[in-house]
Order: sequence, then C-alpha cells, then structure tokens
Amino acid sequence: MSVLLQISDPHFGTEHREVETALQQLVQQERPAVLVLSGDVTQRARRSQFAAARRFVESLAVPVTLVIPGNHDIPLFNLAARGFAPYANHCRAFGPALEPSHESEDLLVLCLNTTRPWRHKDGEVSPAQIEQVAQRLRAARERQLRIVVTHQPMLVTRLQDEQNLLHGHREAARAWADAGADLVMGGHIHLPYVRPLADGIAGLRRAVWAVQAGTALSSRVRDGVPNSVNLLRYDPAQQPLQCVVERWDCPEGAGGFELQGSTSIRLDRS
Repeated sequence: MSVLLQISDPHFGTEHREVETALQQLVQQERPAVLVLSGDVTQRARRSQFAAARRFVESLAVPVTLVIPGNHDIPLFNLAARGFAPYANHCRAFGPALEPSHESEDLLVLCLNTTRPWRHKDGEVSPAQIEQVAQRLRAARERQLRIVVTHQPMLVTRLQDEQNLLHGHREAARAWADAGADLVMGGHIHLPYVRPLADGIAGLRRAVWAVQAGTALSSRVRDGVPNSVNLLRYDPAQQPLQCVVERWDCPEGAGGFELQGSTSIRLDRS
C-alpha cells in the first residue's frame, strides 16, 4: 500500500510550534512514502521563512517530497524581486523544480506552478500546462493512482470562495478527465473537503475528485476549521480500484492530530 501525505498552506512565519511537533508525530506514526506540499509554504516569501520550512520538511524525513509555490511564496512588497526573481527564495530552499513530479508502480503525481507574479493571489493554468499534464496522464499505467496538484482550487463549496477558483479550471478539468486523472489536490482557501469535480464542472466524461487541504500549521485558520492535513492510502491490488482520503485535524489543545473522517473513492477506469 502507498501512503501519501498532503500538507498545504503552512505559512511559515505564522506557524504553531506545537502543531509542528504534532505533525512530526503523525508522520512517525503513519510513515508516508510521499509528501506533497501544495503551496503557500511561507507567509511573506522571506528567506528566513523558507529556511524554517526547509528545516521542518527535512525533519519529517519522508522519502519523496514534492513542493510547489503558492501566491504567498512570491514577494509582495519587494517589487524588484517580484518582477525579476519571484521564485529565488523558493528555489534556494527546495531546488529549481517548480513543477516536480513523482512516478512509481502505484502513483503518478504531477505538480503544477499555478502562481503568476503579475497576479496578486489568483492562480492560472495555461493551455501549455494543461496539455503537458494530459500527455503524462495518457501515458499512465492502468493501476497507477493519477494525481494532479495545483495551489488554487479547481472546485469550491461556498459562494464566497468562487473568486479563488483557478483560472482555466474548467478547460483543465475536462482535458485531464479525458486523459485519465483521478484526483486534483489543492489548497489556498484553508478549507478541507473531498468532492467530485462534476459538482461544479459540467461535461466531464470521467469521475475526477477534488481533494482540498486546510492549513497544516498556520495560526491563520478560517471559519473554525482547525489545522488539518490529508493522508491518502492506495492499494493497487484491491478490486475494484479505490483510494481512501483521510482528513486529520489538530484541534486547539488536543495535543496531536486526530482522524476526523475518511472518503473512499472508487477509481474510474472507463
């Protein structure tokens, strides 16, 4: 069985130390093989904040780590850096790959950089990115769980969050559904949920699911949702093919992450 941990929006610079410790304990307990950090690594894209994030990620000692930038990981007030070297501090901490990927016998994980220096917080997926991902998905093996990772959401559940939808999400969803995607992971709005993309996007030929993570470590929790991460479990030997997404929350004062609930997703291979 493959176990993948999704954390998002830790916003280093606003992190809770006790939640860091709790997440380290959860990782030691569950032993994920892959870590996906789906953006907003820092609060203000400062070198010191990226360095703290790097130290924390290294402390987790997950064998495979995939990190993408979020809108907070581009300098906001340093306009020269934003214009000419927006990802310098991110790359210094996590290497030059802004769109890392991972492929194993069980998993295909494709990460995209959906930030744009000329946008304040909105994200965008370009036609070239859509096609690049579709090509990789079409080449996937039958039993691989196929995951695409963006920062901004492809699906929202509340009217007030529609302004945060990824620009180009409808075109991307239709292309990736046709190409064989199973899940699209995201963050940005600090609200965890698992829903079919068809809830918000018409005309999908296959079932694709949105897996959204809350904020893993930040004090910037919203709407009463505590710090939260997702654990994904997948056994390609199961019939029919399915994966399980678990939501783990760290309520204030709890002293650790607790299993909040899980969603079983039957993979569509039609």
